[in-house]
Amino acid sequence: MFDKVLVANRGEIAVRVIRALREMGIASVAVYSEADRQSLHVMLADEAVCIGPAPSTESYLNMEAIISAAVATGAQAIHPGYGFLSENEKFAQLCETCGIKFIGPSARVMASMGNKSEARNTMQKAGVPVVPGTKTPIYSPKEGKRAAKKIGYPVMIKAALGGGGKGMRVAECEAQFDEMFMAAQLETRKAFGDDTMYIERYVRDPKHIEVQILADSFGNVVHLGERDCSIQRRHQKVIEESPCAQISQQLRSKLGRTAVKAAKAVGYENAGTIEFLLDSSGRFYFMEMNTRVQVEHPVTELVTGLDIIKEQIRIAAGEKLSVTQKDIKLTGHAIECRINAEDPDRGFLPCPGTIDNLHFPGGNGVRMDTHVYQGYRLPPNYDSMIAKLIVHGKDREEAVRKLRSALGETLVEGIITNVDFDYEIVSSPAFMKGNIDTGFIQKHFPRYTRK
Repeated sequence: MFDKVLVANRGEIAVRVIRALREMGIASVAVYSEADRQSLHVMLADEAVCIGPAPSTESYLNMEAIISAAVATGAQAIHPGYGFLSENEKFAQLCETCGIKFIGPSARVMASMGNKSEARNTMQKAGVPVVPGTKTPIYSPKEGKRAAKKIGYPVMIKAALGGGGKGMRVAECEAQFDEMFMAAQLETRKAFGDDTMYIERYVRDPKHIEVQILADSFGNVVHLGERDCSIQRRHQKVIEESPCAQISQQLRSKLGRTAVKAAKAVGYENAGTIEFLLDSSGRFYFMEMNTRVQVEHPVTELVTGLDIIKEQIRIAAGEKLSVTQKDIKLTGHAIECRINAEDPDRGFLPCPGTIDNLHFPGGNGVRMDTHVYQGYRLPPNYDSMIAKLIVHGKDREEAVRKLRSALGETLVEGIITNVDFDYEIVSSPAFMKGNIDTGFIQKHFPRYTRK
């Protein structure tokens, strides 16, 4: 087992990883930008190293600075969290070259699965159904438009690397294509330092279902059930739950087997998520694989009782999975909603600033993952998410009631948040019935999509 691990991230995921390391008796190293000097992850870590100024391109995306921090502090491994360099094969390779264990898949596997265009080709060869799309990287609007014409509109323009809803646009027709492509590519370049794109047919209003898998270096692969991540705004997930309320046990088993098959096809190791689109007729298509831990991993932890971060660390240290497939049982129902510093009434404009007063809920089956505290000044340089509220109940009905209660108790003053927006969603009759797909917000809350 490692003695010391560097956490190459910020915010709530950095806090989450540091806490797991503490519980495992492993020393932690935080890295931070100048804007994050007062962040909670810096205070909780055993050591902390400043790696640059506020822009992420000069700090959290600065591979050399992060590797230097690991070498200087004697860290044997790096946990990348999600976002930033977590799906960057060059960074994973650099870690391998420098003799530092990257807590995630190998650079080789990341190249085949982290690159979404390459992953689609790999899955097709393995017999996994995929949405029609491009087979080679796209770099310009001109070649993208040629591909879109062959695929047929509407099309989804997506970053080949990265995730989190960034670098994604829908072009309904050829007239929209150039504008949508350039906007998606610019966002990709800023978020991930890469401008490789791919194009696929846009499946309108499907369910977005993902399956969490764990794989060790001994060839063991298990799935931890599915998450329904259909409630999204501009391709950014808002609310996630496990299990999905409206699929049969037969379909659940088939999705799980397909996810395991996909992971084995590439010799995957560590935690990963296979994402599928599920249409209204029950057909599902491979969309992409996230070669990292997901923002929404807590809902899976609550229904399985497993600590996914600790499993990641153990796998990276060369240990076998602590469970087999028959050990995994889904118990109850868990729901997560993201709390963001943004104003829903002003087009979800980010609202950084100082948190003057703060009260988060508690109680049985209520979990809050966050990096903020009273008096904390939220910088304007990064993602607007300040917390994740996760609840667990004996069934979906109880979980929804518990989530509404917890949101009603949440108080964040000094900045504007989306707490009331989250409350509106989980209080709606359609949500209560589990009647959800990726068009849910547009259908039921159109006033928030016109801004």
